[in-house]
Amino acid sequence: MGPVARRPVAWVAAIVLFVEAIGIVLLNGFLGLVVDRQDMSLAGLDPRAMSVGAWVAGAVFGLYLVLCAFVLARAAATDRSPGGFGRILLISAAVVHGLLGAFSIGLVGWLAFVAMMVVLALIVLTLVAYDRRDSTPEGDDKGAAAPPAPPASSPEPTTP
Repeated sequence: MGPVARRPVAWVAAIVLFVEAIGIVLLNGFLGLVVDRQDMSLAGLDPRAMSVGAWVAGAVFGLYLVLCAFVLARAAATDRSPGGFGRILLISAAVVHGLLGAFSIGLVGWLAFVAMMVVLALIVLTLVAYDRRDSTPEGDDKGAAAPPAPPASSPEPTTP
C-alpha cells in the first residue's frame, strides 16, 4: 500500500477506535447501573463493588482505546510510522481485537465478529503500511527507470 492510501486508513482507524472507546465506556456504564439497580451479586460479591468495577474497567479500556486512536491519528497527521511504544500499543490492540472477535462469535453473534475483524484489519493495515523499513524519501519516483549500468570491463582486442 502506498503513501496515498496509508493516511486515510490511519485516520479511519483512529476514528473507529475513538468511537469504540466511547461505546465501551457507555456499555460498561450501563452494565454498572444495571448491576447496581438490580442488587445483583456474583458469588457473594458486593453489588456496589461490582458496579464500581464495571465503571473502572470501562474507563481504563476506554482510555486505552483513546490512546491507540491518538497514536493512529498522530501517524496519519505526520505520515510517519509510530514509535516503538506506539507500535507495541497498536500490536496489543490488534491482539485484543482478535481475541474479542473470537469470543464474540459465540457470545454476541457474527455481526460483532465482523466488526471486530474490520477494526483488526484497519489496525494491521496501518501497521503494515507504516513499516519502519519503508524509508523511501517522499520525492522518490518508484516508476522511474534505473540508471544504465556501466559497461563491463573486458579487454578490447587491439588491431595493429
